[in-house]
Amino acid sequence: MGRVQDKVAIITGAASGLGFATARKLLEEGAKVILTDVNREVLDSMSERLSGFSKSQFQAIFHDVTQEESWIDLINKTESDHGKINILVNSAGISLGADVVSTDFDIWKKVHQVNLDSVFLGCKYAVPVMGKYGYGSIINISSISGIVAGWNTAAYNSSKAGVRLLSKSVALFCAKKGFEVRCNSVHPAFVNTPILDPIKQAFGADEAVAKLSRQIPMNKIGDTDDVSYAILYLASDESKFMTGTEIVLDGGLSAM
Repeated sequence: MGRVQDKVAIITGAASGLGFATARKLLEEGAKVILTDVNREVLDSMSERLSGFSKSQFQAIFHDVTQEESWIDLINKTESDHGKINILVNSAGISLGADVVSTDFDIWKKVHQVNLDSVFLGCKYAVPVMGKYGYGSIINISSISGIVAGWNTAAYNSSKAGVRLLSKSVALFCAKKGFEVRCNSVHPAFVNTPILDPIKQAFGADEAVAKLSRQIPMNKIGDTDDVSYAILYLASDESKFMTGTEIVLDGGLSAM
């Protein structure tokens, strides 16, 4: 216990999926967590969903990751309320689109706004605050789709690959400036979160999981703990010499 004791963490897309699982993990390990999302209804129920933790340990805030002013307000409020920011987990993301010909340009732009532009904005405004207080770890949630392409996921592939290279650029910038701020990306394959709901609706839950599992050498999909433990490691001082790289959690998919 206490692997991120008293650190202040911001997690985007925290209302569900990997974001919520990560919030629970960091709370269990002693962090103060600001959970942000655009889903007001779920944010309003956060106290009930996190009833095992002190209300002084977490805060749920409405936040549109695609809007620059929303980021400025969030960073300023967190610094004002807590006196520092130690951890940023850019977890907000969507999976839309199809192949390069079929993807509507508006969908292309929306996917990049949520998946990539938001990461840029988070890093842009968090890095100076983290650098000021002497410590920071930024964890950007990419995907195995940022490393291995699919014929029918043009926008998603592009946005997640962009997160990978942006993370490296941010890491090098921080090192050059002498900031004790690290930046890494995490690349899960299929994980049992709401992002798989469209596939489950199309094929049925059991068949969808079986279909996805057949693409993985380990013949199974991941669960949220597989990813949240990796994020916890990157958020903690245990990874203090790790920056500008990635953790791949894909059951062997990228080794094929």
